[in-house]
Amino acid sequence: MLILVNLKTYAEGTGGGAVRIAELCAEASEETGERIAVAPQAADLYRVSRETDAEVWAQHVDAVEPGSNTGHALPEAVRGAGAVGTLINHSERRLTLADAGGAVEWAREVGLETIVCSNDASTSAAASELEPDYVAIEPPELIGTGIPVSRAEPEIVEGAVAVSDVPVLCGAGISTGEDVEAALSLGAEGVLLASGVVKADEPGEALRDLVSF
Repeated sequence: MLILVNLKTYAEGTGGGAVRIAELCAEASEETGERIAVAPQAADLYRVSRETDAEVWAQHVDAVEPGSNTGHALPEAVRGAGAVGTLINHSERRLTLADAGGAVEWAREVGLETIVCSNDASTSAAASELEPDYVAIEPPELIGTGIPVSRAEPEIVEGAVAVSDVPVLCGAGISTGEDVEAALSLGAEGVLLASGVVKADEPGEALRDLVSF
């Protein structure tokens, strides 16, 4: 099971900054034996990787080679900063299918794992054809609501699992161990979440609760 905590651009959250939450993810992973990773914003990648034992992912990469690409996220640079994987096509950083495919291919070339995000069964099928390591199903209308897709709209998760040839992660509204358990029962192999941990009063407790089922 993979639990990926996306820090988005929350500078602090109520329970601490990127380094502190990454430390908590590393501690929870060590305590539980589960794979718990963190995706800080680009400016924090190197620091989080160097100052903690957490597994670090990027929030985005572009399908670009070294050169004249101002403002882009170069896969090699992300890898060099210590990331082991990257999100692609998050609902807050949408790409065309062609650009997503190029990002997956280039990330793979430099040794990054990839998660391509989707919002329904049809886009999950298309995402799966890009051959990422995971597809993450996240209906945008439920992101940040605290209403878990795994329980509110389980058919969306089941549909994504049915059409995907790669492991599926469940996102949007995930915040408790019950939400994670529901996602796994629908065929998902992990979860992608943000506010359930980042905005929690006690992020460490929130992380432990995710694997308490």
